[in-house]
Amino acid sequence: MKRLKNEASSVRRFKLSYVLLGLAAFYLVLICVKFPEFLESATVLSGDDADVALDVEDDSGESISVFHNSVREYAQVKPQEEDNEDEASPHKKPPKLHYGRITAAILKRQNMERNLSILDSMADEAWTLGSKAWEELDKYEEKGIEMNSILEGKPESCPSWVSGSGAEIAKTDHMMFLPCGLAAGSSITLIGTPHYAHHEYVPQLAKTRAGDALVLVSQFMIELQGLKSVVGEDPPKILHLNPRIRGDWSRRPVIEHNTCYRMQWGTAHRCDGLPSKYDDDMLVDGYLRCEKWMRNDIVDTRESKIFSWFDRFIGRAKKPEVTWPFPFVEGRMFVLTIRAGIDGYHINVGGRHVTSFPYRTGFTLEDATGLAIRGDVDIHSVYATSLPTSHPSFSPQRVLDFSEKWKSLPLPQNRIQLFIGVLSATNHFAERMAIRKTWMQASAIKSSDIAVRFFVALNPRKELNAILKKEADYFGDIVIVPFIDRYELVVLKTIAICKYGVQNVTAAYIMKCDDDTFIRIDAVLREIQRVPPRRSLYMGNLNLLHRPLRTGKWAVTFEEWPEDVYPPYANGPGYIITSDIAKHIISQYRNQSLRIFKMEDVSMGMWVESYNSSTPVQYSHNWKFCQYGCMEDYFTAHYQSPRQMFCLWNNLLKGKAHCCNF
Repeated sequence: MKRLKNEASSVRRFKLSYVLLGLAAFYLVLICVKFPEFLESATVLSGDDADVALDVEDDSGESISVFHNSVREYAQVKPQEEDNEDEASPHKKPPKLHYGRITAAILKRQNMERNLSILDSMADEAWTLGSKAWEELDKYEEKGIEMNSILEGKPESCPSWVSGSGAEIAKTDHMMFLPCGLAAGSSITLIGTPHYAHHEYVPQLAKTRAGDALVLVSQFMIELQGLKSVVGEDPPKILHLNPRIRGDWSRRPVIEHNTCYRMQWGTAHRCDGLPSKYDDDMLVDGYLRCEKWMRNDIVDTRESKIFSWFDRFIGRAKKPEVTWPFPFVEGRMFVLTIRAGIDGYHINVGGRHVTSFPYRTGFTLEDATGLAIRGDVDIHSVYATSLPTSHPSFSPQRVLDFSEKWKSLPLPQNRIQLFIGVLSATNHFAERMAIRKTWMQASAIKSSDIAVRFFVALNPRKELNAILKKEADYFGDIVIVPFIDRYELVVLKTIAICKYGVQNVTAAYIMKCDDDTFIRIDAVLREIQRVPPRRSLYMGNLNLLHRPLRTGKWAVTFEEWPEDVYPPYANGPGYIITSDIAKHIISQYRNQSLRIFKMEDVSMGMWVESYNSSTPVQYSHNWKFCQYGCMEDYFTAHYQSPRQMFCLWNNLLKGKAHCCNF
C-alpha cells in the first residue's frame, strides 16, 4: 500500500518529539544524580560541615594531629621549619589533589571511601582504633583500675582447675582459656573421637603419583598457645601436638610435635612407631621421647627361624614383649592427657605413655594461657587440673626493673654515628628489659655515640597500653606510635624509625632490628667503618631474586606484588642504611609517592632500589647478620629469648662471641 506524503511527515514529527522527550528525561536523571554532590558543595560553602571544611592544602586531619602530638610527647619530635605539612600519619595518604579548597575536600573524601587498597584500609582502621585507644588511655589512668596492684606485683587469683564440655568449647571457637597458664604438675585431659578419613588434594603429590594427588586424611591438632601480641599475627604455639592417623608423606601413622615462636616454626619432632634412643641425653624426665607401637613394615631380623626352633627345643624361655597399636583410631573414643613435667610435656593416651616433648627456650609454663583444638576430631570434654592459682598479670613486675641505671640517656645534641630503632610489641616487657640490661649497656651506647629507641604500637587491651605508657615515662626509650598493632603494618614502624632518625637525631647510619635480636655493637661498628665514608650503604643479610609465594599461608597476590621477583632486600631482623637513604624515604613519603608493601624488609629493599636508580648505593651482604638463630662470631643473633640474651651478654663480657643455643 502506498504511503501519503503528509503521513510520512507526521511520522517524522512523532519520532522527533520522542527524541526530545528522551533528552529531557536524561537531563532530569543527570540532575538527580549530581544533586547530592551539589548539596555537599553548598554545605561546604555555608560552613556547616566542619569535617569537610579542613585545611586541605595542609593535607591534615584529626587523627594525624593526634599522632603528631603523641609522638611529640614521647619522642620529642622536632618541627619541620621548611614544611608545615603535618605528615606524621604512619600510613600512606592519598595523592594530593590540585583543586580548589572545597572541591578538593569532596574529592578527598570520595578517594578515602572508594580507592583505598587493602593495606591502606587496614592502616586506616588501625589508625582510627589507635586514636580511640589513645584517648581512652587518659580516662583509664584517671580511674586507676588496679594499676598499682599490677605494677607492684600483687598476684591475680585464678581457679586451680577448669573444665568444659565439647559444646561449650565449640562456642568459643574450640579454645579453652587457662587463666594463669600452667605449672609443673599441671595436666590437661581430653576425651574425643577422631573423624573418619576424607579425601584431600595435595598438589605436592601430583608429580610423584602420576597425577593422583588425592589422599585420605584424618588428623587433628592440640595446641598450647600464648597471648597474641599483635593483631593479625598468630599467637605463639608453645606445644603443637599433631596426631596423623592416616599418616602423611610417610603413609604411616605419625605423631608430630613442634613449637612456633614469632610465627617461625621450630624443628619438628616426629614419632612414627620406632622407639627413641634410651640415652640419658634423650630422655625427658626419665621417659622416652617416642614409644614403640606396632608397624606392619618392621621385620625382626635378629632372630632367624633356625634359632627360634633351637630356643624352643632346648626350652629357653622367650622374653615376653608387649607391643601396642597406634593410640588413635578413626571413630573410636580416646582419652588423652598432657602433663607438664620438670623437663617437658608428657602425653599419655588410654593410660599409656606415648610421647614426651622437651621444653624449648623462649616459653615458660605461665605463658600457656590457651588450649586450642582443631581438625578432624569431636571433643566431648576437657578437664585441666593442678593449675597455678596466681599469675603475674602480663608479667611486668617479673621483668620490669625500675632502677635508675637502666634509664636511657637523653638524645645527644651532636651528630652520632648510629641510631638503632627496635621494633617491639606492647606486652613484650621481658624482651625490652633484657635488651636494656644486655647490649644496650655497651660502652658506645653509654657514651652517646649510639642512640637506641623502641618503637611500639598500641594494643586493644587498655591495661597493656597503660603499663606501656608508664614504662615509657620511666625509661625514656620508647616511641609510642598510636595505631593498633597489626602484623601487616610493621612497615609503618619502619617509616617511623627513618623519620625519627632523620628528625630527632643526626645519625650517619640508621639500623632497624627486632626485640628478639641481640646486637654485637662493637662488631657492627667495625663493619660499618670498613665502608668508605660518604658512600650510600645498605648492609645486612641480603636476599637476591627471591620470588613471592602465591599460595599458602604467606601468599602474596598479584595485586599486592605483580612482579615475578622481589628487589634485593636485607632480612628484617637487622639491617643498616645511611641517613641519605632515610631522607629519601621520608621525602618520598612526604610527596605521597612512597610505595608501601606489607613485608617491611621487602619494602626497604624496594625503597633502596629506587634511591639506587639516581644515587649509587653499596649493597653489603654478610651472613653474620643472622636470619635464623645464631652463628659463631655473629653480628646479630635472631630469635633470642631473654634468657639467651643474658647468656650472650655474659659471653661477650668474657671476651667470647659464643652462641647460647641451649
